[in-house]
Amino acid sequence: MMNMWLIIMMMYVIGNMIFISKHKHLLIVLLSLEFIVLSLFFLLVVYLSYIEYDMYMLMIFLLFSVCEGALGLSILVSMIRTHGNDYFQSFNML
Repeated sequence: MMNMWLIIMMMYVIGNMIFISKHKHLLIVLLSLEFIVLSLFFLLVVYLSYIEYDMYMLMIFLLFSVCEGALGLSILVSMIRTHGNDYFQSFNML
């Protein structure tokens, strides 16, 4: 059980490190955010099964993470259509 917690925490830390260090492309930022959400989902699965609680909260969490992913992809597609790439430096944030 302790090994599972360690693996999940390492996934979370690695996702945050990628999010902080690789901020040139929007696609990499979105993938690192999805990796963080996946690690939090695994954390919820382990925790809720440990306390023997209902898994309905996981469905709500998955619903919000899917909405977050769809919103991120729509922003990525809109940015590529308007600017031609997904670099953060290619457009002004006025």
